[in-house]
Amino acid sequence: MTLLIFDCDGVLVDSEVIAFDVLRQMLATLGKPMSLAECRQRFMGRRTPDVLAEIETELGHPIPADMGARMKVLLFERFRRELRPVAGVKDAIAHLEKPICVASSSPPERIALSLEVTGLAPLFDDHVFSAEQVAEGKPAPDLFLFAAKSMGVAPRETIVIEDSTPGVLAARRAGMSVVGFAGASHADDTLVAALHAAGADAVLTSMADLPGTIEKLRASQAVA
Repeated sequence: MTLLIFDCDGVLVDSEVIAFDVLRQMLATLGKPMSLAECRQRFMGRRTPDVLAEIETELGHPIPADMGARMKVLLFERFRRELRPVAGVKDAIAHLEKPICVASSSPPERIALSLEVTGLAPLFDDHVFSAEQVAEGKPAPDLFLFAAKSMGVAPRETIVIEDSTPGVLAARRAGMSVVGFAGASHADDTLVAALHAAGADAVLTSMADLPGTIEKLRASQAVA
């Protein structure tokens, strides 16, 4: 049995461009303008509290206490209007053997909303895990190890599907195989290269290639 762990943002749902745009707006109000590309490069795959703490350090003073809450309201409003599943992900999952689960750096409320508005929630039942449930977020392995333990599967029998370098590093540190995905609307050639460099076993730009890639990794796990 092989467990498949899906990251959420940028793998299941095409959310990263929306999220980075909201973050960029927040940074502009704080007097720290940043491009979408720089936001992606620096913060993709990380927990919001870790991102805000880094921003506070760079600013040299605390950000407004309600900034995180205001950002969440704006983000959730846009998700309800704009969020879509990653192209081909439903068909890909339909061709995959189970078990599967979600393990995301996002808080539980955001993951639930993302899966609900895109129609993906029924595919995972209650097998959804958040970095808020562990001590350290990605690139630490805590979240993936927690998800695998909760699902009753050993790390060596687990394959992670990730779109960020912190996520790929976390999977590697957990002793898991990992497929890098660079097929959502925020992805480009630099992301493909970064996922390879971080140690992904394979990097895909289309969900149509996921079932075949998983089968190859399963075969290599069986041999090992």
